[in-house]
Amino acid sequence: MVVIKKYPNRRLYDSSQSKYVNLDFIKTLINDRTEFKIVDSKTEADITKSVLLQIISESEANEQQSLLTDVLLKQLIRFYDSDMEVFVRQYLEQSIVQFIAQQDKVQGLMKNMVDNSPIGMFSKIMEQNMSTWNLNPKNKKDN
Repeated sequence: MVVIKKYPNRRLYDSSQSKYVNLDFIKTLINDRTEFKIVDSKTEADITKSVLLQIISESEANEQQSLLTDVLLKQLIRFYDSDMEVFVRQYLEQSIVQFIAQQDKVQGLMKNMVDNSPIGMFSKIMEQNMSTWNLNPKNKKDN
């Protein structure tokens, strides 16, 4: 697990690479599905959630990048301090996990379709022919 330390000057430091990083680096870790934790440099308290919320907040400020509508945010706020809070948290988490799993399956199917399409097959044949041609000793003499 990558440990990021947040210093009082608001700088983030990746101790595994011994370098300062920014929120874009944290986004890259998320997109690469790399496990990480962000801790306060003085108290060692886990502050991952607050940094993740900062990333979401900055992303939501950009209207073209926004996922959370005002209606959705109001609905979520209504669930805080209610009997349904734990249920909603679990439901949302499981829904996102299932959505990502389905997305991965669809991307795999699409890649498989492209690889097995006539153009994909032709491309594979051309690659095989080129590698065979490059391995032929007679062709190496000509170069």
